[in-house]
Amino acid sequence: MIDRTVWGLFAALLVVLGAGFIAADWAQFLLVLALAKGMVVLGLLVLMRAGLVSFGQGLWYGLGCYAAGMAGNFLGVTDAFLLLALGIAASTTVAFILGFLLSRYREIFFALLNMAFSMILFGVLVKTSVLGSTDGFNVLTPTFLGYAPSEAALGDTVFLLTAVISFVVAVLIHWYLGSTMGFIGEAIRENELRVEYLGVSARRAVHIKLMIAAALSGIGGVLTAIAVGHVDPEMTYWTTSGEFVFVAILSGTGSVAAPFMGSIIFEVLRTYAYEYSPYTWQMLMGAVMLLVIIFLPGGLWSALSRSRKGEGK
Repeated sequence: MIDRTVWGLFAALLVVLGAGFIAADWAQFLLVLALAKGMVVLGLLVLMRAGLVSFGQGLWYGLGCYAAGMAGNFLGVTDAFLLLALGIAASTTVAFILGFLLSRYREIFFALLNMAFSMILFGVLVKTSVLGSTDGFNVLTPTFLGYAPSEAALGDTVFLLTAVISFVVAVLIHWYLGSTMGFIGEAIRENELRVEYLGVSARRAVHIKLMIAAALSGIGGVLTAIAVGHVDPEMTYWTTSGEFVFVAILSGTGSVAAPFMGSIIFEVLRTYAYEYSPYTWQMLMGAVMLLVIIFLPGGLWSALSRSRKGEGK
């Protein structure tokens, strides 16, 4: 039997599709970016459920972006689904290798070690001229299983692909978090030593969660590269990773829908803050974060949870 969360996600998909197809082009593009980055934040949610915070999600996100860009420019690959497969392969392969080291650490050491690897990739991209140096390079126009949409239809096609993938990924992560392995993450957060006493390797569980977070970030990176049509080293910079953490705190970890909701709100807030206050928009965003931390320490999703509990009384 399909649970209420899946039905809720399906209803949200229909709402997003309806809003996206009738919205102006700039609003539809904003939705694509929000959903793509929401998948990166969803990966952070998987880690945060295990008590881990990463300031280096830009590493996996950037690998997805550059996998899409390099596959098109150097290998002539333009099919969006093949680019997604390459992005996932690139991010998860690196996460598998680095995970043997990263899974040994917790708390601030885990967070900063992730950021260190992200900054190493940033340095490599900036210093490597074949990858476009600081300017990056353009991404070839994507095709979809042999279908090459017209320029007018390209935006709608990318939006539809992003929305459907976001729904599928959210459902899969919801099922994962409800599984034994998903609950192990919460057990690790509460008492890792007891998890080990039960015969479960906490290090292996963290390793797996890191790879899942990397795969989700890789998907988000590929979709962002396709939508923007350009990749550059800033996608791996620490400020990009900080943005993902900002959205994770803003949205909360109460539901797999929270990262997407928070990402959409963040993109809208940033767009209008920059338009009406281009020199102080960061201060405005910081004020919003401060208010959320003070009044909603569990994130925006906690406000919805409270309202539903109130209706149930």
